[in-house]
Amino acid sequence: MSKIVRRTFTAGAAASVLSLGLPAAAQQQTVKIGVIYPLSGNAASAGTHAKIAAELGADLINNGNPELAKLLPLAKGGGLPGLKGAKIELVIADNQGTPAAGQNQTLRLITQEKVAAVMGSYQSGITQTASAVAEKYGIPFLTPESTAADLTERGFKWFFRTTPIATNFAKAYSDFLKEQKAAGQKTDKIAIVYENTEYGKSTFTAIADLFAKEGHTVGLQVPYSANSTDVQPQVLQLKEKNPDVVIFISYTSDAILYAKTMKELNWKPAILMADDAGFNDAAFVKAMGSQVEGLISRSAFAPGKPGSIAAICDELYKKKSGGDGLDDGSARGLQGFLVLADAINRAGSTDPAKIREALVATDMGPEQMVAGYNGVKFDSKGQNTLGSSLIIQMRNGQYVPVWPKAKATAELILPYKGWPQ
Repeated sequence: MSKIVRRTFTAGAAASVLSLGLPAAAQQQTVKIGVIYPLSGNAASAGTHAKIAAELGADLINNGNPELAKLLPLAKGGGLPGLKGAKIELVIADNQGTPAAGQNQTLRLITQEKVAAVMGSYQSGITQTASAVAEKYGIPFLTPESTAADLTERGFKWFFRTTPIATNFAKAYSDFLKEQKAAGQKTDKIAIVYENTEYGKSTFTAIADLFAKEGHTVGLQVPYSANSTDVQPQVLQLKEKNPDVVIFISYTSDAILYAKTMKELNWKPAILMADDAGFNDAAFVKAMGSQVEGLISRSAFAPGKPGSIAAICDELYKKKSGGDGLDDGSARGLQGFLVLADAINRAGSTDPAKIREALVATDMGPEQMVAGYNGVKFDSKGQNTLGSSLIIQMRNGQYVPVWPKAKATAELILPYKGWPQ
């Protein structure tokens, strides 16, 4: 696929053009979108895949794809028709997996690169600081994947989120476990293991609060420091208490470490669940897929039937990534990018206020989705009200949908099997 050509537009040139009073579409030949992800640090694999997803989205709009064009009008190529064919230029930044770098890089994207909008940043704690900068400068910020519930509780006007959030996931987990209990599985003793940044703490709170209301007892909570190099004490604690169900909320390096340590200490629960994130990352699947047979996680993506938007994008992503297909994180990233591009196109302008208005008016149906959402429509807080999830299970080194039955492609198998005996 063609590379995206980067062009610079100096402040002096911008002033000269603006002084002519020309419409936005005539002022520039490209539309700059800031893309900020962890390209280094413990979540670098997930960040890199999210970056590739944004690059695929820009490539589809700039250069087109005949097969996908039948389903997505913006995939006809030739740029954004609402801006007279203006091409999308991605300005990519590495937040290094830290809130401070995320804040600084977002400031650079807005004040130096003059982007029209920003998307990112995978980790909720980084999205929190990065989006605060965008809010200060009045620039639309869309997160496709950060799930901390409080991100949309800050009264922000310029923040939008396409992904379902922790409360949605908690409800799915609760309903799933109720079903398993009714089928005879032991689910009485539940432990939640969570990393101690914004993502882990807020997701734990959402799950624990809902579980308490719905009759599930979380008898053990195990917080730990993100980027830990030794989790043996935590696994020994789990082994001693021996819960029926363990839910992990972890990023990639942590997820790999926990899986290895559980094998070393020869302990596994009857139901091992993960809140997506590190356990769904391609790096985790490659490293540990064969060792976590039967692991349950959540996802917003399944490739779908041949010829569907999801299936076509999955194949295009494999070509662009060099082999890896779309996973939950990259699919949500691509979906978020396409929503943002659609809003810019409908705005017909790079004016941030007009882009924001277009985002507020977004009303997309399930037939336009790469991710398995029911659509995209934002509430007054910027949260997509049509997001949805499904439960997936690791089988022979890859995840397959197993719940709800209407979306399943395979039967659920319990108890958790783990590593080969």
